[in-house]
Amino acid sequence: MIRVDALYRYPVKGFTPERRDTLVIQDDGRVQGDRSLVFRFADALEPADATFPKSRGLALMTFPTLARVDLTFDDESQTLRLRVDDIDVEADLSESGRARLSEAVTAYLRTTSDAKLLEADGILPLGLLGDGRTARFQDRPRGFVSLHGAASVAALDATVPAPVDDRRFRSNIVVKGTAAWAELDWNARVRIGEVVFEVQKPIERCAAITANPDTGVRDARLLRVLTSEFGQDEPTLGILLLPVDGDGTIRTGDEVVVDA
Repeated sequence: MIRVDALYRYPVKGFTPERRDTLVIQDDGRVQGDRSLVFRFADALEPADATFPKSRGLALMTFPTLARVDLTFDDESQTLRLRVDDIDVEADLSESGRARLSEAVTAYLRTTSDAKLLEADGILPLGLLGDGRTARFQDRPRGFVSLHGAASVAALDATVPAPVDDRRFRSNIVVKGTAAWAELDWNARVRIGEVVFEVQKPIERCAAITANPDTGVRDARLLRVLTSEFGQDEPTLGILLLPVDGDGTIRTGDEVVVDA
């Protein structure tokens, strides 16, 4: 039997995953509160639509040392806490609070191997966009809910010396009870608890997965491994989903039923 093994939400695009017991799936195909905040570059205007490409703000793809930052967001108080090394800052989403958080992230990055990236035109000062509630800073206009199988990650982990776990792939849903890579063959509908999803497409991966989530160091050439060791045309792990009949809640332990 296939079941939900873990659920994740990402309050700040490109930063720490937040493990959850439940996820609220919105009828627009996004997870409630997912990627509701983003640290944008100075030359990136606030988007008019519900999408935000990685190239316009901080993201693991280009700033791997972000993986070391522990960010926690409190929905009730609308406060964000940032902790890394000797930096520990907590602030609300007021103008002054956003400035403090942006300055703290900048101060940390200046101490890392990514510091030189801050010197490019249009990067600084960083700004914190978003209301902390509305899911709107995904890479793709439709947002999507992302899923992968724990067995696929285990198979990849077995091929490289560096530790590889679910956090590298930043999915919303991790399932267990499948064979490795089986989810890539799902092509119809999937019911997870009370929500029915339509499978959209596999997830083509970027350099973000090469960064160790604990150290922020690129320690595994996973893009090359996916194509060379597993015979993929493009480095792929996981699938994108959209709800069929509106919103609902999914929970850890929910049964996953795949249409034949």
